[in-house]
Amino acid sequence: MQFSVIDFIVFFGYCFIILFLGLFIAKRKGIGDSEGYFLASKSLPWWAIGTSLIAANISAEQMIGMAGSGFAIGLAIASYEWMAAITLILVAKFMIPIFIEKGIYSMPQFLGMRFDERVRAILAIFWLLVYIFVNLTSVLYLGALTLETILGFPLFYGIIGLAAFAAIYTIYGGLKAVAWTDVVQVVFLVGGGLLTTWLALNAFSGGSGAIAGFSKLFDAVPGHFEMILSSDHPFYYELPGISVLLGGMWIANISYWGCNQYIIQRALAAKSVAEAQKGLMFAGYLKLLMPVIVVLPGIAAFGFGASLLRPDEAYPWLLGEFVPLGLRGLTFAALIAAIASSLASMTNSTSTIFTMDIFRVHFKKDASEKTLVLTGRIVSAVALFIAVLVAPQVENFGQAFQFIQEFTGFVSPGVVAIFLLGLFWKRATPNSAVWAAIFTIPSGFVLKWLFPALPFLDRMGIVFLLLCAIMVAITMYESSGDDPNAIKYRTNLFRTETSFNIGSIGICAILAVLYILFW
Repeated sequence: MQFSVIDFIVFFGYCFIILFLGLFIAKRKGIGDSEGYFLASKSLPWWAIGTSLIAANISAEQMIGMAGSGFAIGLAIASYEWMAAITLILVAKFMIPIFIEKGIYSMPQFLGMRFDERVRAILAIFWLLVYIFVNLTSVLYLGALTLETILGFPLFYGIIGLAAFAAIYTIYGGLKAVAWTDVVQVVFLVGGGLLTTWLALNAFSGGSGAIAGFSKLFDAVPGHFEMILSSDHPFYYELPGISVLLGGMWIANISYWGCNQYIIQRALAAKSVAEAQKGLMFAGYLKLLMPVIVVLPGIAAFGFGASLLRPDEAYPWLLGEFVPLGLRGLTFAALIAAIASSLASMTNSTSTIFTMDIFRVHFKKDASEKTLVLTGRIVSAVALFIAVLVAPQVENFGQAFQFIQEFTGFVSPGVVAIFLLGLFWKRATPNSAVWAAIFTIPSGFVLKWLFPALPFLDRMGIVFLLLCAIMVAITMYESSGDDPNAIKYRTNLFRTETSFNIGSIGICAILAVLYILFW
């Protein structure tokens, strides 16, 4: 794939803008204390929260990995995006008010308040391992794969370059730099992503426009526009029919959008509960749009009959084939925006968990604010360094997006069981949460070994129910009343503003129409 002078100007101009903005914000607004570094001084408005959520979420695993799944599977993979929209509404209404009222920095900290320090430490370690060895590594790998495919840049050097780019402003500026640069990143991400989709569909129609191209693509590969896969579908294991809507997909979504540090951290940094809720609703509408950017290009590549060595090459292939000189810099900047913003978010959240839940609790309880910020910066650098070393190993797996979903799925059932029962059942005891955390990974592996053909989303649902049963049984055995650390709900805690309610109804209505059209 060749770049013109204009392409290079656009791409390097984007890189300069992001680095300058990140460093400028950090210097202008100042970091100050740990709240400033890890929670942006609780100053984010709703639109910054919504855009930052999407920037953190839409990374190489979506732009590259989900396009690859769109190539291999089709529109059914969009369930991850569309079901996320309604999950965001539920999280905003029923979980965010509790988290913000508790004044927490991290999700493990909340578990320490609701249960005890054992639960806090176990889940903190779980998340650190997942962020470093699954999330950061996969994003670095897929981003470097894009650089290699498009520019011929060696894979390992691409991994180093992306890590260094994200590190420059993230390590210094913390969440303030990450969140405010995300606003710019989303403009590139959405604009460049829509441009790529439009050009691909227009090419498929022979120059008659994107709408005509979509219609022709739908007629050419109707099997790739089925939202609910039949049991004989070759990818039923990844997306097991109607149980996607009724089973394990909910566990994946609640874990990601409701219990995930690098997602919830934006809401915790909001000016108020209402701002956080509107931010999540705004992100929900953006999620409805995402399949147009991250799934349709993969389906288009399949419709063109692209000859690929692996599905994850679908998006880079489209960029090389259909994006003309002069526009490639913009579309490539969109990819790098997605990668850099997610790397920055994951790195910052990794440092938050280690600093606030491991270092401050177990190593230096009386640490000064300056020491906490310095520790956060050191941990960010170490996390990226480890991820750089591990990232090349992701090449040994197939569809990277599915790899991420399955391996995080061994942890998600336990996380969701502990959070939901901790939030909404006053009797749940610390011991029950500890045992749920201990059993979540072994239970998943045992089921995978006993029933290898069982779809992993169904396995997640079964493990979740099993862990809930374990928590209930242990709680009933050792306690006859409410736990002393149970959440105490104040009056009107879950009341939301009219604008939020109307917006939520709109998301539900759009989702109903989409699933009816593509059932």
